[in-house]
Amino acid sequence: MQHLLETDPELVEVIRKEEDRQKHKLELIASENYTSQAVLEAAGTVLTNKYAEGYPDKRYYGGCEYVDLAEDLARDRARQLFQAEHVNVQPHSGSNANMAVYMTVLNPGDTIMGMDLAHGGHLTHGASVSFSGKLYRAVSYGVSRDSETLDYDEIAEIARKEKPRLIVAGASAYPRTIDFPRFAEIAREVGAYFVTDMAHIAGLVAAGEHPSPLPYADFVTTTTHKTLRGPRGGMILIGKDRENDMGVVAPKSGRTKRFSELLDSTVMPGIQGGPLMHIIAAKAVAFREALQDNFRGYQAQVVRNAAVLAKALADGGLRLVSGGTDNHLMLLDLTELGISGRDAERMLDAAGITANKNGIPYDTRSPLVTSGIRVGTPAVTTRGMKEDDMHTIAGFILRVLKSGGDEAVLASVRAEVREFCAGFPLFSV
Repeated sequence: MQHLLETDPELVEVIRKEEDRQKHKLELIASENYTSQAVLEAAGTVLTNKYAEGYPDKRYYGGCEYVDLAEDLARDRARQLFQAEHVNVQPHSGSNANMAVYMTVLNPGDTIMGMDLAHGGHLTHGASVSFSGKLYRAVSYGVSRDSETLDYDEIAEIARKEKPRLIVAGASAYPRTIDFPRFAEIAREVGAYFVTDMAHIAGLVAAGEHPSPLPYADFVTTTTHKTLRGPRGGMILIGKDRENDMGVVAPKSGRTKRFSELLDSTVMPGIQGGPLMHIIAAKAVAFREALQDNFRGYQAQVVRNAAVLAKALADGGLRLVSGGTDNHLMLLDLTELGISGRDAERMLDAAGITANKNGIPYDTRSPLVTSGIRVGTPAVTTRGMKEDDMHTIAGFILRVLKSGGDEAVLASVRAEVREFCAGFPLFSV
């Protein structure tokens, strides 16, 4: 960072402190990961200097011949990775991707149906504080109180009653496999569009560690970080069957347009201007990495690590929401320990472990306090940690949560975590 050091040494100090935090703490936030050095390098290139409103070969600016190539690489690789017919890599985030899909097929006031935020859904699935709950009439489904898993018969009943125009599947804190064919069946029955937000599980889907929604959903949205291990950004995909079957009559021309045409025009100029070409280039790098055999091995290890960590925590006396995990994350209920998710997050952070407080289904505490914490294995797996290491991490977590915040225990674990992390270089991919 020679040039940055000369220009802004204060910011360099901030960056170095964050780098130190990432190197020496255990990153267990389920939605976070470490990119490769190659992704970081692509994100920091001169491509950031180029405006490229429009799409390859259809730009509103000159001089786009090379950024066109970068975007084509990203789109082609994403199509191959997910077996998609159409891909838009321009959304700046997962939220932008969801907004673009909604605005492609809905009018303000239409009814959307998504997973309750308090049960593991996302803000953009209909939460009242989000655009999704402000622009549309939002109804929600949740998990069964007994099993803490999705009850598809109940979801179907809600859909029949509410007649949503669009149904969203996907979650930010759901540890079980999602049944996309069943969701599609429910959506078709009530005449709704079916959208899957696979932001959390995109890497697992790409590697075959979770069923793909592409054959069933009209649109699939995702972030490009999290399990996909790319730069922060969003993406929208349309499966081969859905693109060929679905179309909308354009009101002015009367011509039937494919969803891909309408979607692209919604992204730009509908909700965005110039795409971030340096980030699109970094997405292309991440997709190339995800197409390699070792990426499939990595995702399989993420799932194995999550299963081992979940069992070790349960054996240590913690209650896991739904009893375990099928994917990369788990949700811990701290009620029996008598501590809140907020307190647990603070204690773990003081001990060198980064996790996030999270509400549990039917939580009696506020979202700012919560009764649980969410834990995931993508980042620690990227560092090369395996099953035996999950037992070590579980031991750290159990000691901290059962300590009551004892400073001596937190200091001891913090020193052990720092030594443990030293054995797993940050940029090992």
